[in-house]
Amino acid sequence: MKAIVNVNIVLPDKVINNGVIIFDEEINNIISIEDLSSYENFDIINGEGGYVTPGFIDIHIHGAGGYDTMEGTEEALSNISNTIIKTGVTHFLPTTMTMESKAIKNALDNIINCRNKEMEGAQILGANVEGPFISPEYKGAQAEKNIKKPDMEFFNDYLEYIKIITVAPEIEGGLEFIKTARDKGIIVSAGHSGATYEDLIKARKYGLQHATHLFNAMTGLHHRKPGIVGAVLSSDMSCELIADNIHINPAVLKLVTKTKALDEIILITDSMEAAGLDEGEYSLGGQKVIVKDEAARLENGALAGSILTLNKAVINMLKASTLPLEKVINMVTLNPACLLNIADKIGSLKPGLQANISLFDSKFNVRKVFIRGKEKYSARR
Repeated sequence: MKAIVNVNIVLPDKVINNGVIIFDEEINNIISIEDLSSYENFDIINGEGGYVTPGFIDIHIHGAGGYDTMEGTEEALSNISNTIIKTGVTHFLPTTMTMESKAIKNALDNIINCRNKEMEGAQILGANVEGPFISPEYKGAQAEKNIKKPDMEFFNDYLEYIKIITVAPEIEGGLEFIKTARDKGIIVSAGHSGATYEDLIKARKYGLQHATHLFNAMTGLHHRKPGIVGAVLSSDMSCELIADNIHINPAVLKLVTKTKALDEIILITDSMEAAGLDEGEYSLGGQKVIVKDEAARLENGALAGSILTLNKAVINMLKASTLPLEKVINMVTLNPACLLNIADKIGSLKPGLQANISLFDSKFNVRKVFIRGKEKYSARR
């Protein structure tokens, strides 16, 4: 049994100052320092006045540390796993791109293979499929030549493992695809789409429930044409935000927190292979990407994912908004767990749940990360 002492414990509704969290594979208890004397035989970890949070969950990430999900190799996912655990992430959904059918299926086969193993770093929860059923006009960094009409049979062999799939609701067959996918238990997300406000409200009735990187690669908010953004902000749909201050201005981040229910907001990285590396030339979905001034762009200037880390996204959202720490932490822990319907297992610091724990110092630098109580990362001091 382990105990982290002298630490501020972030719960979904409050922060317990100078608390103690006791855990093994599961969280055993959260107590005050005065009550610690009634327990015995602990491995004591000094939190040094920092913070303990649930392990972060990144539901939309293409790559990091020089590797990409679409490489379709265990080496690639292993390196992504080992890179992002250093940022407090304990679980993630490797995210595919709009590429050739063979490449997408190879990537999904690899995700399944790696999910069924214990990764050295962050653990794989399943797959996030971004495309190929999207709008050519809003393709962003997706390759137009590989865009297809919606076809559920394309993914028949992977239904158990696909957790989220992005589709443009307005394209031919989009609504029928949304209903079929939802009936099979997949979370359907609107993205890379030219849908109108009316299109999205209609799609909501077919089972659409989420929005892929809100504001980016979709119809924006106009006072006479509310678009996808207007539909999401005025409904109960959940949404992703890339809080890197490049994809979205901090003022708009603050606006969303004042418009949406806070439990409907999920911070993501949408990071590509350059995350954690220096500026230079990289690749995303087979396309050349230039990373400069903290932005990743195609040669035509279009944003191509990000080099954001999830701990940095938390810091950016804290600075942009007036929210208390626990509400922002929920956006990378409890909220994604609820979306994926696994909040009874992970996503909060509650006795009986898995001991997936990230320990930060007082400046929110990652010190240690535990998964099921096992120390998976420790920063050099």
